[in-house]
Amino acid sequence: MLEVIDKGHCTAAHPAPLLFVHGEWHSAWCWDAHFLDFFAERGFRAVAISLRAHGKSATSQPLRTCSIADYVDDVTTAADQLDARPVIVAHSMGGFVTQKFLQTYHAPACVLMASAPPQGTLRAALRMFRRHPFTVTRANTAGSTVDAVGTPSLARDHLFCAKTPESVVTDCVARLQPESALAIREMMFGDRPDPSRVTTPIMVLGAVADRAFTQDEIRATASAYNTQPQFFGDMGHNMMLEPGWLAVAEQIIRWLGHRGL
Repeated sequence: MLEVIDKGHCTAAHPAPLLFVHGEWHSAWCWDAHFLDFFAERGFRAVAISLRAHGKSATSQPLRTCSIADYVDDVTTAADQLDARPVIVAHSMGGFVTQKFLQTYHAPACVLMASAPPQGTLRAALRMFRRHPFTVTRANTAGSTVDAVGTPSLARDHLFCAKTPESVVTDCVARLQPESALAIREMMFGDRPDPSRVTTPIMVLGAVADRAFTQDEIRATASAYNTQPQFFGDMGHNMMLEPGWLAVAEQIIRWLGHRGL
């Protein structure tokens, strides 16, 4: 059973539900902090899921063996349980999963926020290793995968910008959890998304101070889907939790409005 946080209702103005897909180390709570209420109050049905073994979602297998294909199955299950085909809003690893999902599922629209690029995450992993070689090595060997972001200083370095209030960072750290080692390896070395198989209209959003994925990587993602990225200043990787989250949410509303959604 997947954990689902479901708020609001579809309306005539917004007939397609929004399905929010979280990234590495997170679960549905990261959308519930701001985004779900924001969109529900504006006439959307806003649904966030926790992928298997994340949050309160169950799993019949060890977390370390959960694959990107397993996560794609979770998104498919969640989408199929809705009354209409959803708009997908996905962050980070969730963006990688969603790109794979959209190879076989046509959604009305998709928003990729600070998404892992279709080219894979090896470069991002190497950057993280160069900044914190001992911590990253331990996280991927004797320790837990969450150790890479398991303190406020590490989380700020990877997930937030320098201006984010410490209370936001520490609250996030308290909620982070281990990620599947298999899924992490697959994003670096495995089967990559094929943008040529995706027919869904996609908006690509990035953060200027994101240390997980560079602006060039966000631009490459946008180019792969024949669009232009939009960047937000004074914002790190966790765009839905940063103090500037409202500007991101408002931009999503505007873009969906232009598409009649």
